[in-house]
Amino acid sequence: MSLNIVYESADKLEAFMRDVFIEIGVPAEDAAVCAEVLIESDRRGIDSHGIGRFKPIYIDRIKDGIQNPVTRFEVVRQNPTTAVIDGHDGMGHVIGKKSMQMAIDKAEKYGMGMVVVRNSTHYGIAGYYATMATQSNMIGMTGTNARPSIAPTFGVENMLGTNPLTIGIPSDEEFPFVLDCATAVSQRGKIEHYDRISKTMPEGWVIDREGKSETNPSIALKGLTDETAALTPLGGIGDETAGYKGYGYATVVEIMSAALQQGNFMKALSGVDANGSKIPYGLGHFFIAIDISAFVELDKFKKTTGNILRELRASQKMPGHDRIYTAGELEYIAKVSRNATGIPLNDSLKSTLRGLREEYKLYSYRFSFDQ
Repeated sequence: MSLNIVYESADKLEAFMRDVFIEIGVPAEDAAVCAEVLIESDRRGIDSHGIGRFKPIYIDRIKDGIQNPVTRFEVVRQNPTTAVIDGHDGMGHVIGKKSMQMAIDKAEKYGMGMVVVRNSTHYGIAGYYATMATQSNMIGMTGTNARPSIAPTFGVENMLGTNPLTIGIPSDEEFPFVLDCATAVSQRGKIEHYDRISKTMPEGWVIDREGKSETNPSIALKGLTDETAALTPLGGIGDETAGYKGYGYATVVEIMSAALQQGNFMKALSGVDANGSKIPYGLGHFFIAIDISAFVELDKFKKTTGNILRELRASQKMPGHDRIYTAGELEYIAKVSRNATGIPLNDSLKSTLRGLREEYKLYSYRFSFDQ
């Protein structure tokens, strides 16, 4: 099936998203942050969390009144190395960037910093915030809970969010080590991407209430919404392939994203009340920054890290494969490529962009698919 892919400048798409955010009431400075985080996902080749989610996850939720375009960033509790933040259902990207910067600032003074957040919203790719730390020559960690979608091992009910546990580590190479992935085998954003391109999902990503795999992305998305289907944790169905490990890590992130800040968790993150009406999600996040120089000389740390990564890539390859990658490498390669060629847009995304341009009368924007 032809998807009629065209490529558009990342800078133009970023500017367009920024201007739509402004039109819907996000302050200009915050709108720039939101657009930057979203386009960074597309630049890195993470199509599940970029412009494809711009309208349904952010614009539509602002219009529905369950997400505030103006972010109130309240420091609830603070000491030299820690802080608790209430985001008051504002823009998750803004809350996330300010929180990680606060953790970095604390780490610069005291060696480590940790900030936890309650009452936030979807903050985009977790790797963006971990990379903020690596750019400051620190180790960065972040995680977030999300609306229920993962079933616990031996269960079929969606209880935990996809709950990424993300770590960024600087090295002496051109790119940092960044492990940015959900604690589920897959995640809703990737299923949405498969649905947009009409692609069948692999077995084992989603199970129904009978514990059977569902491979149709449209049916899976409906099931995840009405709770008749659930994602499987890392490791897959049951315990033979160690699904309990992903289940355990997802639970760790849930606790870290709710208990320290006394925020919502699991079913309270569904986004609907008892009557089925839409309500704010009230997500929780955590951010950790570690100053490497508090432990060892930075150049020595980076060299050791780089040596580990290089030895991994140089190890013996599986037959039929000529390359081994380390975390963050594919995203770096994608970013170099997409900065040159642009961001791929399928027919669904083209239609979304046209609709938003018309709705907000941003007629100064002309896209490659207009020709």
